[in-house]
Amino acid sequence: MNHKYRSFGSTLFDTANYVFLAIVGVAAVLPFLYIVAGSFASDAELTKRAFFIIPHSFSLSAYKYIFSTDTVTHSIWNSLYITVVGTAVNLFFTVTMAYALSKRGVAGRNAVLNLVVFSMLFGGGLIPTYLVVRELQLLDTYWALMLPGAISAFNLIIVKNFFQEIPQELEEAARIDGCAEISLLWKIVLPLSMPVLATFTLFYAVGHWNNFFSALLYINDPVRWPLQVMLRQIVLLSQMAAGSADSVDYNYVKEAEQSIKMAVIVVGTIPILLVYPFLQKHFAKGVLIGSVKG
Repeated sequence: MNHKYRSFGSTLFDTANYVFLAIVGVAAVLPFLYIVAGSFASDAELTKRAFFIIPHSFSLSAYKYIFSTDTVTHSIWNSLYITVVGTAVNLFFTVTMAYALSKRGVAGRNAVLNLVVFSMLFGGGLIPTYLVVRELQLLDTYWALMLPGAISAFNLIIVKNFFQEIPQELEEAARIDGCAEISLLWKIVLPLSMPVLATFTLFYAVGHWNNFFSALLYINDPVRWPLQVMLRQIVLLSQMAAGSADSVDYNYVKEAEQSIKMAVIVVGTIPILLVYPFLQKHFAKGVLIGSVKG
């Protein structure tokens, strides 16, 4: 609409929207800016100043401590491994199952779809899931963090809907040229599905990177702890939580002050933020495509 024909009410409404969204944006960004600034500040400054964005005394001591400690560095590599391999497992099982269910002629398709929907409404529960993981001898392994949630039912349905929207003529032409089913999926379907695959790659990766509850349940060996569990330990140990000192060195507890905790939060957040720019061009499109087509 041309601006000279806009009514006063429409202009006022747009202005109110911009102001509201700006306030929400600032409220969302400011806490993270404070964490980043606090990670570069001294503990004395964090004690004296309730909130700041630019520290008075710039210090890298917190980061030097983090990366000089094998415990934290190793937990970062654990999280990277779990995120990369876990996301690959998620995508493999989600894509292959969604592709099979997108074919209307597959025997038992409706029964499997009903089971998928059923799993969205009812779960086995915490204790039965733990017992299954234990009986499969997955405790204290990275697979305990990847296999129980290998397929998200919601993501599966959206990917299936997306596959169903791919023109059948493309697949028929590929079959006439002698393309096998696996080649059809790899060479035709997946290249056309980059928006939705990029979207769920980001969703799965963020889920693995931020997950700490499953590690608390299934991983007893501190050597295998991901970064989020180590961050939790730093918070608890800095408050001298009862019983926590058994799993981490006391010297580590003594050094885990406020700036250290903030630095670990930054280290835990930045890697997953760096992934988004590579998926951004597909993300906005993929987040809507599969959800509005049946």
